[in-house]
Parts: sequence; structure tokens; C-alpha cells
Amino acid sequence: MDNRPLVVFSLLGPTLDGGPKSAARWEKWRPTLSLCQHEDLLVDRLELIYQPEFEQLAGQLTDDIATCSPETEVRAHHVPMRDPWDFEEVYGALLDVARGYPFDTERERYAVHITTGTHVAQISLFLLVEARYLPGVLIQTSPSPDTRSRGLGVYRTIDLDLSRYDQIAARFEAERGEGIAALKSGIATQNPEFNTIVEQIGHVALASSAPILLTGPTGAGKSQMARRIYELRRARRTLTGPLVEVNCATLRGDGAMSALFGHVKGAYTGAAGAREGLLRAADGGMLFLDEVGELGLDEQAMLLRALEEKRFQPVGSDREVTSDFALACGTNRDLSSAVSEGRFREDLLARIDLWTFRLPGLSERREDIAPNLDYELARIEAQTGRRVAMSLEARSAFLHFAQSEQATWRGSFRDLSAAATRMATLAEGGRITVREVEQEADRLRRSWSRGAAQEPGVLQKLLGEQRLAQIDLFDQAQLGAVIEVCRRSATLSEAGRTLFAASRALRTSRNDADRLRKYLARFDLSWDEVSE
Repeated sequence: MDNRPLVVFSLLGPTLDGGPKSAARWEKWRPTLSLCQHEDLLVDRLELIYQPEFEQLAGQLTDDIATCSPETEVRAHHVPMRDPWDFEEVYGALLDVARGYPFDTERERYAVHITTGTHVAQISLFLLVEARYLPGVLIQTSPSPDTRSRGLGVYRTIDLDLSRYDQIAARFEAERGEGIAALKSGIATQNPEFNTIVEQIGHVALASSAPILLTGPTGAGKSQMARRIYELRRARRTLTGPLVEVNCATLRGDGAMSALFGHVKGAYTGAAGAREGLLRAADGGMLFLDEVGELGLDEQAMLLRALEEKRFQPVGSDREVTSDFALACGTNRDLSSAVSEGRFREDLLARIDLWTFRLPGLSERREDIAPNLDYELARIEAQTGRRVAMSLEARSAFLHFAQSEQATWRGSFRDLSAAATRMATLAEGGRITVREVEQEADRLRRSWSRGAAQEPGVLQKLLGEQRLAQIDLFDQAQLGAVIEVCRRSATLSEAGRTLFAASRALRTSRNDADRLRKYLARFDLSWDEVSE
């Protein structure tokens, strides 16, 4: 049994705690007074919180408590609140009370009475207890259904830490699981890194309104993830407006500013009418800027102001307009390098980089190829209305190829989606056989081989223009392919195993990592440089 004195915090309820100035007031149920009248609930000290204008009522209540429960000490706290329905003001005032109170949990136990006060005050008290600013349990009082003890009433203790609320926690966890499943499109993914990222995205999407930056290789699913974030927020009613998507790589020249921020009639030659612009269209909803690194510097400056101040000027207008939208951005570029090169604003990156999540590509999630293959086949079946099946032998053959080191998955999930579409289209009678799988594997190998020349900008960045000009085109293509494998491998040894798989199978290669290190050294390159 806990013998520590009980201290209860309670708000004065001007309506419920008041009463006629007669003997009848003892018959009326008055929450704070009744709290101190129960034989099985001894309140040693009552911390009474009230607004200064109700000081007379607070005094009357104190006198009545002294009559009914002389062992209860009442301490008054007059807390000014101009508007008891203003959440920010009420929460702030009660938080100040909690922060300034000398709690001693070793010698005293605490409770918070949440029956009186406005709904805003009750919610504020609940939040303060949940956050442990008020380290106690909640007490809720109500009139007794027994007319003989109506003035006394009944009470209920609510301990937010008790296991009796496991059902509530289980329901919350189930809803959270549904949100995470929605972010994964219902696909039972197994990759630990991806599953951790999705859990974090789900939490941030509902707990924060700050911009979200999605990075990762082309085809990793950034656009799809942005749509799922929007759908989750819309389902939880944190957003009411539309999702507006734009690929910033398509915004070029003078039209970029107009497309994003709108224009007024006559703003420039050809502007026959006014244009709302994408930022205005996203008001109340979410704007997804894919390939945000392609935005021009002028557009970046306007976007930064729109994010910080929720207002901007359309092209040709001398009046500002407002738009309050959530922002998500996607990029496969290194924006920090773009800042160093003067192609991206540092202040804008700081604004959108608070929550950055890198989505791993398919080559980094080979254990998720099987469930994603099933998802793609089901999607194709739903779109075409034609049944698509895959024989066990065909499925085994495809997964063996797809999960092997020879499958580079340059285009990530786009490659997998395209492969499933081609196999389903070519399958006679809607049944994919080993023949379609072998044809598709050959097609993917050729496609990846053609793309392995690597983008010239990477070699130029690593070697410099002068050094690159001294290397034959044949060696550039080979070096580009090697660098690509290095960048999608976690370690030097893993990259070596991929690059020298055939010679290792023939036992003509014994130290793949050393062989790769020496190859890179021919071009004065190290593993740290090429794997960034």
C-alpha cells in the first residue's frame, strides 16, 4: 500500500463547482468538492488552479472543502488566461504551472483532476500528464446514478502507464501497422534497412509538417513513396487539399517561374490569361517536387520564401498570394555537391534537409524481389483484366537470375516493372513459362550492358578533364562499368566478387578485392573515392 500523501491538481469549474448560497449547495454535485469527500480517496493537498476573476468562487470552494474535508490543505494558484478556449494560451499557462512546481515523487504521489475546465484545458492537462510534465495519474469524476449520494458522486482513476490500457495501445499499434503497410503498397518487404526507413517515414509524415526529402537511385520508388505519404496524411486528415506532382527537370526557361508560381494576365508575351501555378494548386495539400536539384536558382529563391512565409508573388503581379502546403522533394543527385558547385542554394537545402530518407535501389534489396514481382503481376492483371500466372519453374528461374550478381538492376524497380510487363504480354494464354523468362533475362543483360558505359560526368569529376582526355574511350567504358558496380556495393570485397565472378568460378582469381584495388590504382583512384 502506498502511504505517501496524495496531491491533486484541479481546475476550478465556474459552472460545475459553483452553487446556490444555501444548504442546497451540499446536495448539488460539485466535482472538485466531491473529490475531497470520498472515504477511500484521501486528498492531502489540493492545488486549485483558477482565473483571477473567479477568486470569490475559489474562496467559497475552499471554505466548503474545509468543512467537508478538514484534513485537505487547499493551495490557490491564480493563473491569468484571457481566452480559456485558446489552446496555445491555455496549454502554455498550465505548462508554466507544471514547470514551476516543486514535485517530490519520492515523498508524494500526484493526480490530475480532468473533469472541470474547458475542453481545451482538459486536453491540455491530459497532454501534460502523458508527457510527464505532471507526473501522476488522471482522476475523472461524475455524478452518482444513486440519487441518495448524488452530491458525493463517483470517481475513476486513470493511470496512463497501467497495463489495463494495453488494448488501446494494441489498437494504436494496429493502425500504425496499417499506415506502414500502405507506405509499402501492401508489399511484404523483408529488407531490414528499407523496413526501418518506412517506419521512420510513417512516423515523421504524421508527426511533422516539415519538408521530406527522398533520395536514392533512379527507379527506387521516390515518386510512389511521395504518393503514399500523401495518402497516409489524407487518410489521417492532416491534409485536405490535393497532391500536386511536378518533375523539375521539365521546368525550363521563362516558363518555369510561371508554372510554379503562376502569372497574371499580360505578364509576358503570350500570357493571354492568368495562371494559378502549382504552388497555389497545392494549397492545403502536398507538393511533390521530383528532381528538385534541377530547379533554377531564381526558382529556388522563390520557393524558399514560399516555404518560410507561405506567400509569394506570381509573375507580373505586384500583390502577394498565399499557399499553405506540405512539401516533399525527390532527387538522385548529391545536393551537397550541387551547393559546392553553386548550382543549389545552401539555405534551401538546409530548409528541405531536415527529414532526408534514402530509398535503397532494387540491387540493394534482392530479398524483396519476390514480393515485388508478385505485386507487379497482380497490378498488370488488375490493369488489363487478363489473368497472369507464372509456372513454378519460370518463377524459380526468374528469381535465380534476378537475385544473382549478374543482375545489376540499373533502373531499379522500373526495370522489374518493365520486365514483368513484357513477360506477361508475351505469355501465351496468360501463363509465363521458362521461355519468356530466358528471353527477358537476355533482354535485361543487353540493356544493362549498353548502359554500363556510365555517365561521363562521373569520370570527369573523378579524373578531371585533362586526365580523362588521356584515356582511351575503350578504357573509359570499362572504368565506368567498374565504378558503377563499386557504387552499388557495400564493400570493396563485395564489388570484387561481382566483377570477377566468372574467373572466381574458374578458380583463376584468388583475391578479388586486391585485384580491384590494383585496377583502380592504374587510374590513381582509391575505393573511398569511387564508392562515395
